[in-house]
Amino acid sequence: MPVRGWVEPNLAALRTVPMLYVLTLSCHDRRGLVHAVSGFLLERGGNIEEAAQYNDPNTGLFFMRVQFSCEGIGFEALQAQLDAFALPFQMQWALHDPAQPTRTVLFVSKEGHCLNDLLFRWKTAQLPIDVRAIVSNHREFEALAASYGVPFHHIPVLAGNKPEAEARQLDVLRAQRAELVVLARYMQILSNDFCQQLCGRAINIHHSFLPSFKGAKPYHQAHDRGVKLIGATAHYVTADLDEGPIIEQDVVRVDHSHTVADLTSLGRDTESHVLARAVRWHCEHRVLRNGHKTVIFRS
Repeated sequence: MPVRGWVEPNLAALRTVPMLYVLTLSCHDRRGLVHAVSGFLLERGGNIEEAAQYNDPNTGLFFMRVQFSCEGIGFEALQAQLDAFALPFQMQWALHDPAQPTRTVLFVSKEGHCLNDLLFRWKTAQLPIDVRAIVSNHREFEALAASYGVPFHHIPVLAGNKPEAEARQLDVLRAQRAELVVLARYMQILSNDFCQQLCGRAINIHHSFLPSFKGAKPYHQAHDRGVKLIGATAHYVTADLDEGPIIEQDVVRVDHSHTVADLTSLGRDTESHVLARAVRWHCEHRVLRNGHKTVIFRS
């Protein structure tokens, strides 16, 4: 006999909870692309919840990001059908499960403001990442890593041992199945081979509004030039130092009364905010590479 007040659960409804997906794609622009993508999703019971597209008039390329829910079809099956759909358009595409946080390894040297900010945002669910390890050429932040329960790998980089050090770093990345590497003020120049292995999945924060004041001590350079704005730039890592595709930038106003120490302090806050936004957009699959530039579909 049913208990008074008891509502029988709808088991069929529970079994068909829609899955959420993010589809990103790019191809040469042609008429009807938005209609084709929308129709493909509609035919499979997809419900578009967020969509954005961009046509680059200089390259003739089309970019699109679609967030949609769908039921009755699994991830692998949807991938296979997308593969067939994309072929005649010569699309580059990727299907993502936004419920899965991005497996991330953080690199740092002796300045920890960006590291500390990313760890806090991760633990407070402000970033869709899963920090699997911290790699450093110094030991300054070993205790910080332990306080967050994150494995810490001290890998010194000395004159003449860079190949061995990078090999150990790659071992860590493979062991953690890292999908993203964040250089949170890691003050070592990466080799060309290392950069190529991390292509499209390594983000660096540069304490300058690139392309100005590249290289070392940009705040000293900015102070010497008497700038009125200082900034920070988050970009993808490439073999060309500080030349990778830019993801995010920001600035803060300064004046003649500010010292180098003042600029550095103001800059650290800007660096932390810029890097966090870049990491979030990357992990939400809002960044599409467009040659040496990026297309950002912000929320």
